[in-house]
Amino acid sequence: MKNEINNKMTECKESIIVDNRLKKYVEAVVGIGVNIQPGQNLVITCDVDNANVARLAMEAAYRRGAADVMIRWTDDAINRIYYLMAPDERFGKVAEWECARMQYMVDNEYHTLSITADDPESLKGIDPERIEKDDKAYGLAFKPRSNQMMASEIQWVVASVPSVAWAKKVFPNAESDEIAVDLMWEAIFTACRIDEGSDPVANWEQHVKYLQAKAKLLNEYNFTKLHFANDAGTDLTVALPKNHIWLACGEKAKTGISFVANMPTEEVFTAPQKDGVDGIVYATKPLSYMGDVIDDFWLRFKDGKVIEYAAGKNENLLKQLVEFDEGASFLGEVALVPHSSPISQSGILWFNTLYDENASCHFALGEAYPTCVKGAADKAEAEQAAMGINHSLEHADFMIGSDDLDIIGTTQDGQAVQVFKQGEWAF
Repeated sequence: MKNEINNKMTECKESIIVDNRLKKYVEAVVGIGVNIQPGQNLVITCDVDNANVARLAMEAAYRRGAADVMIRWTDDAINRIYYLMAPDERFGKVAEWECARMQYMVDNEYHTLSITADDPESLKGIDPERIEKDDKAYGLAFKPRSNQMMASEIQWVVASVPSVAWAKKVFPNAESDEIAVDLMWEAIFTACRIDEGSDPVANWEQHVKYLQAKAKLLNEYNFTKLHFANDAGTDLTVALPKNHIWLACGEKAKTGISFVANMPTEEVFTAPQKDGVDGIVYATKPLSYMGDVIDDFWLRFKDGKVIEYAAGKNENLLKQLVEFDEGASFLGEVALVPHSSPISQSGILWFNTLYDENASCHFALGEAYPTCVKGAADKAEAEQAAMGINHSLEHADFMIGSDDLDIIGTTQDGQAVQVFKQGEWAF
C-alpha cells in the first residue's frame, strides 16, 4: 500500500510539473508568439482533442486585454469522413457563411493563433483530387486573409500540441498511447524552450536576439546569389532579388507589435528571385502534404521553375504539389537553419513541417513573403512580381539541410563568402 501511495504521489508531482510547463508554453505562445495586446481581436484554431489548450490560450489572451477571442475547431477524423463520403459535387465549393466569417476577420483585424495537432497520415488513401479541389477553392476564397498574414499586416503564430496519431507516428515504440503523448509533450517543451526552472520569456528574448543578429549579418553582405551543395547530390544556385531582406523571428507587424510566427523557430529566411533558381536539390526529410507523406524526392530547376522531379514515396502527391498552380513550381522561400539546432540534435523525425523545417535548411514551393523585399508589402501583386516575388495559393516547405551542406554567397562585387560550412554557420 505504501509503494502504491508513493507511486501515486510521484504521478501527481509529474502531472503538476507538466501542467506548469503547459501553462508556461501557452503563455509564451500567446504573449511572445502572437503577442496579443489590449484591445486586439484574436482567432484561435485548435483541434477538438486539445480543447484544454484552447481554453488556456483564451484565458491568457483575455488576461492580456484582448477585446474578443474567437475559437475555430478542427478534427482530423471528421475531415477524413468528409473526404471519404461526401458526394463529388461537394468538393471545390466554399459556403457563403465561411467567406463572410473570413471577411469579418479581415475587416476587424483578428490576429491568429493556430494550434496544430495534425496526424501526418490522416488522409492516407483518400483521392487526392478531392483534397486538391477544396485546397484551391479555399485558397482563392481566403486569399485576403492569407495576404494579411504573408504581408505581416497582423500578428500570427503557429504552434503544435500532440495528438495520439501524431505521437504514435513519431514514437512508434512507446508502450502505450499515453506514453507516446507524454514523450511528445517533453519534446515540444524542449524544442520551444519551456523549462520548469527558467523564464520562457527571457529564453525567447535571448533566442530572438541571436537569430536577428544572423539576419543582420546576411543583410550587410547583400548577396546576389547563394550556392547550395552536399554529398546527397544537391547542386543548386539561388539568385536573390534586388533589395531583398533576411528576416528572423521577432519581426514587426504593421501594428508595430513584434511577433514570432513559428514556435519553435530556428530559421533566418528571405525570398528568392523567382526566375533565378537553377540546378538540382535533394530533400533530406519526408514532407507531410495533403494528409500523407512524400519521401525520398528531388527537384530540378531551370530559370526558377521545376522542370523535373521524382519521389520514392507518393510521387503522385509531389506532382500535385508542383502542378498545384503556376506559382507552385517556383520557390517562394529560402531559409537557413544550422544542423546543430536543438530540434535537429534531438534526433526526432517529427513528420510535421513546423518542427522538421526548424531542424534543417529548407525551401518552400509557392507563395513568397513580400516583407522579404524592401517596399514590396504595400504594392499590388503585379508590381511585386516585377520585383521577383513569386505568387501562388500554395506554400509548402521542404527540408534540404544536412551535416555536410555548404553554402557559398556571392557579394555585389563578385566575392565568394562561405555562409554555411558542413551544415553550420560559417560566421
